[in-house]
Amino acid sequence: MVKIGDIELGSFPLLLAPMEDVSDPPFRALCKEGGSDVVYTEFISSEGLIRDAAKSVQKLDIYEKERPVGIQIFGANLDSMLRSVEIVEATKPDIIDINFGCPVKKVVCKGAGAGILKDIPKMVELTQAMVKHTNLPVTVKTRLGWDHDTIKIMEVAERLQDVGCAAISIHGRTRAQMYKGDADWRPIAEVKNNPRMHIPVFGNGDVNTPERAVEMRDQYGLDGAMIGRASIGNPWFFNQVKHFMETGTHLSAPGLAARVEVARRHLEMSVAWKGPVLGVLETRRHYTNYFKGFTNFKPYRTRMVTSNLAEEVYAVFDEILEVYATQEVL
Repeated sequence: MVKIGDIELGSFPLLLAPMEDVSDPPFRALCKEGGSDVVYTEFISSEGLIRDAAKSVQKLDIYEKERPVGIQIFGANLDSMLRSVEIVEATKPDIIDINFGCPVKKVVCKGAGAGILKDIPKMVELTQAMVKHTNLPVTVKTRLGWDHDTIKIMEVAERLQDVGCAAISIHGRTRAQMYKGDADWRPIAEVKNNPRMHIPVFGNGDVNTPERAVEMRDQYGLDGAMIGRASIGNPWFFNQVKHFMETGTHLSAPGLAARVEVARRHLEMSVAWKGPVLGVLETRRHYTNYFKGFTNFKPYRTRMVTSNLAEEVYAVFDEILEVYATQEVL
């Protein structure tokens, strides 16, 4: 049984990765229904929280149906991070996660996200202070290192564990790689197999098929998989992975009606949460995968991703149901 603090997660939990403008409450709810064992919020700026920035504060919205849910925060200033912990605690998440892995320049240049991989003592200091500042389990998401020549993930994991980190998720790339090339899970396995390690070690990066998740469990011996891009427009991916793990067979892809229903609910929840403008805009990235496998679909997808009105997208959904009613998913 894998546990984060006192939270029991099963034998090989599947975690929804924190993704900017993706893992919001509507999408997290769908992934939870689709089999995710733990969901994480989009990453939230500690500086934004303590300044009461509207976008940062809105990301604190969590709901009972999501639990267990982790709120992820990032920053490089100790005082700001501790003050943000107090704000986060008030929303009663199950987990507080620290982002030490975001490779985006605007985050890194401030010494936050993956930028802190250049200063491991500071990384440990921040983690230790946050652990002492809350009774909630504190977890960390990070990368292998800043670049190929500075991979010190074994040392990092040990030191974070020693100061009270409850679990660590490791993306199998360096900051220098960004999202290019293949994720390397071997160093993550070395962390897991280190006899000094006793906290859960989760793998992240390129878990894009059920077979890859099984490989992460059986060949690399990790405690669970954190899934990001493979879930975009595909919230049922978690159940597909679980089905394959249990049976060795692939769960059939959802039919057209199920896809339309989920896409419609996603848009409805997004509009209700973010409003009629952002709700429409930020759901667009999911449509390609929601309707993957249907032939001659490009004209409908184009209409969905160029419309600014939810009503027009709903009309496309209705049209799809009529036109593709008899077509099998490829």
